[in-house]
Amino acid sequence: MFPSRPLRYWLILIASFSIASFDRMMKLPHLSESVFNYATQLSIQPAFSLPAADASLVEIARQVTVRILTPSGSGSGVIVERRGQVYTVVTNYHVVADNPDNRYTVLTADGKTYSGQWVRSRQSGTLDLALMRFVSSQSYKVAESGNMNSISVGDTVYACGFPAWDFTKQGSTVTALNDTRDLGTKAFRITNGQIKMMQRSLQGGYEIGYTNDVLQGMSGGPVLNQKGELIGINGKLKYPFQGIRAFIFADGTMPSEQLFQQMEALNWAIPVSYFSRRNIQNSAQSEIGL
Repeated sequence: MFPSRPLRYWLILIASFSIASFDRMMKLPHLSESVFNYATQLSIQPAFSLPAADASLVEIARQVTVRILTPSGSGSGVIVERRGQVYTVVTNYHVVADNPDNRYTVLTADGKTYSGQWVRSRQSGTLDLALMRFVSSQSYKVAESGNMNSISVGDTVYACGFPAWDFTKQGSTVTALNDTRDLGTKAFRITNGQIKMMQRSLQGGYEIGYTNDVLQGMSGGPVLNQKGELIGINGKLKYPFQGIRAFIFADGTMPSEQLFQQMEALNWAIPVSYFSRRNIQNSAQSEIGL
C-alpha cells in the first residue's frame, strides 16, 4: 500500500535538489520524518535482483549503460552508436540541460571516465531525449534496438541505470541516504518489472508505463526486453510532484482522474522507435562535423 500522495511528492521534490541541498533539508525535522517513513516503505530491489538464468542479460545491461555526471547532479545513458573512436549515447534532455557549465563526465562499464559532449540536435525535437558523445580507443558494447511492434502489456522489462543515492537501513528503518557519486560502477542497478500501460504519446514522448523500481539518477538509462534489446529510455518516475500536469498528452489534453491514478503509479519510458541509428548518425555528422 502506498503512503499518502503528499508524502510521495515530498520525496520526489527533494530528489530534484543536489545531494548537498538534500543533506541540508533533511536536517529539518518536519521533512526528515516524512521522507524517511516513505523511504522505509519503498520496495527497492537489490542491484541484481534477477534469476541466475538472466546473468547474460545483466552483463549486456552493464556494458551498454553509462553514467552521466555533471557538477550538480547525475543521470544515466545508453550507448547506441560507435563510429571509429566516437561513441554516441542517448539520454534524457532533462539530464543534460540544467548544466550551464556544459561539463559532463561519462562513466563506462569498465570504470573509466571520459569527457562528454552534448550534441545539440534538432532530431529530438520536443522529445525528452538528448545525444551525448565521448571519444575512446576502448571497445564498448553498443545496444541492439528491439522491435517495438513485438512488445505489449504484460511483457517483462528491465530498467537500468545509476541511482543518485542508496538507502542505509537499520532493520526496517531508513537511517540515511548515501550519495553514490563515489561508488563508480558499483552504483549500477537493474530491476525487473512488467509493462502495464502503453498510452498515446505524452509530452516529451513518453508512452511505455512499467512497474520496475526506478530511482532518481536512473533517468536516461535503458529499458530492455527479455532479449537484452533496447526498447525505451527511462525518464518519468512514479508519483511526480506535478500531479496530473505531469501527464499531459502530446495534443495538450489530460487524462481523466481515474486514468491519472493508474498512470502515476508507473514509471514511464520513451520508446526506441523515436530515434534511429540513421537519425543519430545524421545528427552527429551535422552537429559535430564528423
